[in-house]
Amino acid sequence: MKIIVDGMGGDNAPESTVKGSIDAINQFGIHIIITGPEEIITKELAKYQYPKDKLEILNATDIITNDDDPAIAIRRKKDSSLVVGLNALKDGLGEGIISAGNTGALLAGGLFIVKRIEGIDRAAITLLYPTLKGASLLLDAGANMDSKPEYLQQFALMGSIYMEEVMGKKNPKVGLINVGTEDSKGNQLAKETFQLLKDSPINFVGNIEGRDLPMGDVDVMVCDGFVGNIALKLTEGLASSIFSLLKKAFLSNLKTKIGALLLKGQMSELKKTMDYREYGGAPLLGTKKPVVKAHGSSDSYAIKNGIGQLKTFIEKDVIKAIENKLITTEE
Repeated sequence: MKIIVDGMGGDNAPESTVKGSIDAINQFGIHIIITGPEEIITKELAKYQYPKDKLEILNATDIITNDDDPAIAIRRKKDSSLVVGLNALKDGLGEGIISAGNTGALLAGGLFIVKRIEGIDRAAITLLYPTLKGASLLLDAGANMDSKPEYLQQFALMGSIYMEEVMGKKNPKVGLINVGTEDSKGNQLAKETFQLLKDSPINFVGNIEGRDLPMGDVDVMVCDGFVGNIALKLTEGLASSIFSLLKKAFLSNLKTKIGALLLKGQMSELKKTMDYREYGGAPLLGTKKPVVKAHGSSDSYAIKNGIGQLKTFIEKDVIKAIENKLITTEE
């Protein structure tokens, strides 16, 4: 199996992408293609011991930054590490790609270069959302600010397949994010989507409210990109605030410092549960070939785990499962 890594994507590249790739080779036994300036990548690789036959560099002299306009960058920066990687995926040099770079550019490139699955109107950015019962998949997390009910129906279908095949959730429960749990709640988009999901070949359990997201009662949480991105940013801010408040409380006096020492193991476990690095990345669902987005601030551990997610994505042939489900739905 060959996996393409955007070597210059992310805040910590190329250090994180190179180290993460080598760790993935050692753990998963896969072949990695790293895109980026050959001189820079080679210099970084020189720090490590690794099987030389398992890694190759695909030279790319340009970089798409977070300040670049996504669509314009994809068209103009054809020799960027991301565009070179996406074209390599399209041409069959690798079986999937992971990038921690510009999210909008990855989405645009996925649509313009890799293309959409036939029968899918829009691709969705997903998020593996930490809950009390593990990880749930939230989609769309920001790709489509204005959506139609049909788009959300497709998101639910793709998300359900991904959670079953990749994350091992048998008959995953699907919920529609809404302002109330009653069937008649919500705006026009939510009401029309509710009816479509009821008639879809998925385990749709109804509406869920914002406070239900961290509970983990559903495995797939569906919404448009506007709602999804707000939920994502709110959760990130809330988690950061809670940990800051806990740290402040634990360090306030000698008694609380002793308590902190006694709870150190439990706090580490809690932090691990909330840590995006444990999953490493989430799929861009709707493209013809596997594409995974890693967090912009990913370190080598997150990149390695993201490559692991992509490996499972490929092995389970999720794209084919989605295509087959679409054919069954249409019939």
